[in-house]
Amino acid sequence: MRVETLKNSGKALDQKGLQEIALRYVSRYATTRHKLKSYLFRKLRERDWSGDPPSSEEAMVNTMVERFVELGYIDDALFAKNRASALINRGYGKRRVSQALYQAGIEEGDDTQALDLSDANKWKAARTHARKKSIGPFAQEQADQDKTRKQLQAFLRAGHDFDIASRFVFAKPGEEIEADS
Repeated sequence: MRVETLKNSGKALDQKGLQEIALRYVSRYATTRHKLKSYLFRKLRERDWSGDPPSSEEAMVNTMVERFVELGYIDDALFAKNRASALINRGYGKRRVSQALYQAGIEEGDDTQALDLSDANKWKAARTHARKKSIGPFAQEQADQDKTRKQLQAFLRAGHDFDIASRFVFAKPGEEIEADS
């Protein structure tokens, strides 16, 4: 009974159908090798295979994904850089960016530019986080000890270093925080 609920109403898949699904996916979403593989394996589980089943589904999917990489439809390094930029603009620090890249399946080497970008913009990200959460220099009034502790924890959860977080959290309202040279 459970198997029937997983079955999609779509027609059974063959090599061409799977490729069409993959093309539609990469044309619609910015994706990584890992995400596309997961999507294709899920589609293979959900639908029946028409004709003779492939000797190795994994080899077929891996070959298709690598072909998409060769054609430039998938670029993990560019995906990582764009994701890092978006997270930095939302006020997240390097550890949070690194975690998001890991979850997206970005491999070591493809994340280098993204992590460098995160390092270069750590003050911008911290300032954005403090402004959005009304912390430190962006607060209306000086926070009490309990609220300060919670703000520091929020900064750390957002992926910022303790040094940067404490400089913003312990700043007085209206105080200007300058980046270290």
